[in-house]
Amino acid sequence: MKFGETLKSSLIKDYAYYYIRYDELKYMLKKGLDSNNGKWNNNLEEEFVDNLEHELDKVYNFFRLKHKEILRRVKEVETLVEKTVQASKNVVDPEDMHYFEQDFQDLEEELSDIIADVHDLNTFTRLNYIGFQKILKKHDKLTKFILKPIFQARLNSKSFFKDNLDGLIVKLSKSYDLVRTKGNPVMGDSSAGGKMQNFVRQTTKYWVHPDNITELKLIILKHLPVLVFNPNKEFEPEDSAISSIYFDDRNLDLYYGRLLKTEGAEAIRIRWYGGMSTDTCFIERKTHREDWTGEKSVKARFPIKESKVNDFLNGSFTAKQLFEKARKEGKKSAQEIDSLERLAQEVQYRVLKDKMRPVMRTFYDRTAFQLPDDARVRISLDTNLTMIREDNFDGIDRTHGNWRRMDIGVDYPFSQLPDSDVERFPYAVLEVKLQTQMGQEPPQWVKEMCASHLVEAVPKFSKFIHGCATLLPEMVTMIPFWLPQMNVDIRKPKQDANYGIIGKHRMIDSGNGEMDEEELTGSSGYGSVLIDESNNRIESTSSSTNEGILAPLINLIQELTKPDHSFNKVPEGTVFETQFKAPPGKIIAVPVRVEPKVYFATERTFLSWLSIALIFGATAHTLMNYGDIVSLLTASCFYLTAALTIIYSTVVYIQRVINIRRKRAARYDDQWGPRLVCAALALSIGVSFIFRYFR
Repeated sequence: MKFGETLKSSLIKDYAYYYIRYDELKYMLKKGLDSNNGKWNNNLEEEFVDNLEHELDKVYNFFRLKHKEILRRVKEVETLVEKTVQASKNVVDPEDMHYFEQDFQDLEEELSDIIADVHDLNTFTRLNYIGFQKILKKHDKLTKFILKPIFQARLNSKSFFKDNLDGLIVKLSKSYDLVRTKGNPVMGDSSAGGKMQNFVRQTTKYWVHPDNITELKLIILKHLPVLVFNPNKEFEPEDSAISSIYFDDRNLDLYYGRLLKTEGAEAIRIRWYGGMSTDTCFIERKTHREDWTGEKSVKARFPIKESKVNDFLNGSFTAKQLFEKARKEGKKSAQEIDSLERLAQEVQYRVLKDKMRPVMRTFYDRTAFQLPDDARVRISLDTNLTMIREDNFDGIDRTHGNWRRMDIGVDYPFSQLPDSDVERFPYAVLEVKLQTQMGQEPPQWVKEMCASHLVEAVPKFSKFIHGCATLLPEMVTMIPFWLPQMNVDIRKPKQDANYGIIGKHRMIDSGNGEMDEEELTGSSGYGSVLIDESNNRIESTSSSTNEGILAPLINLIQELTKPDHSFNKVPEGTVFETQFKAPPGKIIAVPVRVEPKVYFATERTFLSWLSIALIFGATAHTLMNYGDIVSLLTASCFYLTAALTIIYSTVVYIQRVINIRRKRAARYDDQWGPRLVCAALALSIGVSFIFRYFR
């Protein structure tokens, strides 16, 4: 759909006057060129820029007005919620609580209206920003006057589209949680999970397009409150920042281990929360476990002061020294300290033995949703995800002997870095973490969210793997399955008109527009998949409705790794042909789960073939006892068949074992072996029959 048509169909009625006049500006360009024989001059340029400035002022001033209005309403509701909650707590007679039910209901409706307004304002800013980008691009293309880089500075100075709504969402979440629970929210440690040393969760991951981030946050906060680690402190943008330094050796053994999901594969990282001045860091080790081991993948970590990190990594500060103070204070049990000390020793030994060094940093702003002290449902949304090089593999010393580079902080988008050192991920990453009892279904609202148009399922997505694959292309030969599809738009049409945040102000429906290069919505999905190992490509069928760009690979990964994604089924739809191919010199890594019974089945098959060969050999030996020439010829055929059977089955067995150990997605059925054995057996019997008959 052309952007002009999209803008008309998405207009919020009460905001209609304040949108950018995209069609009028486009007409101005066309009219100016037509009236001047296709040439653009300085007078026309000055007039166009004046109009563009007027549109920017109009949009910016309206945004500021609505933003201030929403902030004022939020503050007023906060006061009303506090008064209502306090008054309800002073009620002695339970029957009197009936009078507060209506108050809480009215407050919930008011908060829902504010949430709808926040969503509308976000939609308004997004469409207008796209409108300015589109018209500037069209201007530069038609007039040959370069305006976009210059006017971008004006857009940045009136950055209505960059306003961070996280602080507003935190306030809305707190008030909505109080109203939803009638003033009795779940109490507990607000940093639940933050103090856990070893924890296991069932996690599924999704990508979220920037257009859908705010709406998704608003949907989630209606069911789960925003997890605030320090409720006594006013929220600041830096509070949501999370940074991690990942370690690896020069051969990138940890990268390949995590990519191929080999048993016992580890990831070692140092993580800190907030800005660079944070004093406490956490050294973490993630260990992958195959299902057949009966164990779950585990993340374990221990705290360390930032000033001690370098000494710990070079071995001059030992694990025993690290926990010496904790032992004296006695705040933790001896068993817990022993466990942490053992973990620290193992990590330190691995870093020193394999000569590991900082390789990559990940940065993102995290909004976590969870009931305090209740980890049954924990949802996190990571935005502004960025991967940054920390290695010296190319001869550039980025850390200067430190455990992290100091020329950057949490100043996204890290514009001071060269493009070769930074990878800005285009989507937000949603993680849904569930702790449910065996056979228990996740909440219905979680299932609906995961099946909605707002998210794109990407099983086994890893920030570390993506960062290494994109920042170190000359060092990696195997890449994750999602990498060749990063240029495909993950936005999908809305399937359920009633799902999501419904604005108070109805949209103006202007019908459908024709397709052109300004199409906003991209390809919507793919279906089934075939792997062609000879060309390392993935052929698939694609849904034109709502399957998502990674549907074939989701199906493949789910089949091969058998994760528990019961609430994340890929829907079916009409299909069309397409294919993915790995970049030159790269191989698409598809994780394959291998259980011990696979090896045993391969061995049993090999032994069965040997049994058949023994039968052939015994038959040949029996025929030799007859002593005539016909028996000799027939026995020779059976001996030859037995030998060939042994050789063939041995070669097939070795090939299968190699493929299983390397976790190759190859064919393990035997198409020719049984046919060849039958043919050899028929030939041997035929030789015996013919010679006996004509003798």
